[in-house]
Amino acid sequence: DRNIAMVFQNYALYPQKTVYDNMAFGLRVRGESKEEIDRRVRSAASSLGLDPLLERRPRQLSGGQMQRVALGRALVRNPDVFLLDEPLSNLDAKLRVKTREEIATLHAKLGATMIFVTHDQVEAMTLGDRIVIMRDGWIQQAGRPLDLYDRPANAFVAAFIGSPEMNLIEGELLRESGGLKICSGDLSLRLPDGEFSEVQKSVTIGIRPEHIIRTEESSDFEMVVSLVEQIGAQTYVLGTILGQKFRAVFARDDVLAVGDKISVDLPAQRLHLFSRENGGTLRLSKSINETNKGREDHDQEKIKPMEVQG
Repeated sequence: DRNIAMVFQNYALYPQKTVYDNMAFGLRVRGESKEEIDRRVRSAASSLGLDPLLERRPRQLSGGQMQRVALGRALVRNPDVFLLDEPLSNLDAKLRVKTREEIATLHAKLGATMIFVTHDQVEAMTLGDRIVIMRDGWIQQAGRPLDLYDRPANAFVAAFIGSPEMNLIEGELLRESGGLKICSGDLSLRLPDGEFSEVQKSVTIGIRPEHIIRTEESSDFEMVVSLVEQIGAQTYVLGTILGQKFRAVFARDDVLAVGDKISVDLPAQRLHLFSRENGGTLRLSKSINETNKGREDHDQEKIKPMEVQG
């Protein structure tokens, strides 16, 4: 008995049984006493806010309520490990946020290991103590959320983590007497030397939209705005810089319109370079390994993190 409790995308509730009986079913099969079953079910129901719903049947519940029942059915087992496979996929946007918060609260309360499988990078970033990003069955990178955001191991991870996703353009990395320079069409940027493990002619250049800075002073780069999306606290902008398309995130107070020409800065320290041959990062790995090792050593002292697979 591995004592693993599983929660899936489809709730897999018995339609003819009440919430109480759905949560109690597994315990009855395992031969638990009536008193123990009642204690565990009511304790789990209290934790998940299901007390008023115990006599209802699944057809009388909302999607979020059914998902909580599925979580409660797993919770009553007192498992060593929870496996949650896309548990929020069937919920609308508002309910996803609420249920995500409930799962995070439950995890903090129980201190149990949770493995959460998702394709949603927001869920991964907000819920995970560690994230394992997979592609075609292979692990691309594993680490803490901000490690993956700041130091992606390859272009796939860079594009997956972050919203809006990282700008990626093809270019060349050249070594000149003054140091390193990257070029993509008419766009050219000098880089600090000693930051990259090797010089490859063909590279993919990356910069996150939130790292493009609007400047009031004249700069080497002018963005021509082609689309403006006001989302409240921020403004998403799509535009071109020297013929290359870029997405940028600016403050709400930046009033822009299609056709505007604005000065922007592309900070060299915010750039990511990836090999066009295999997609791997060209940045020196020392800082990544040392940071991860220190954090992994610290994590050994922590109790049972939540791991999220993307």
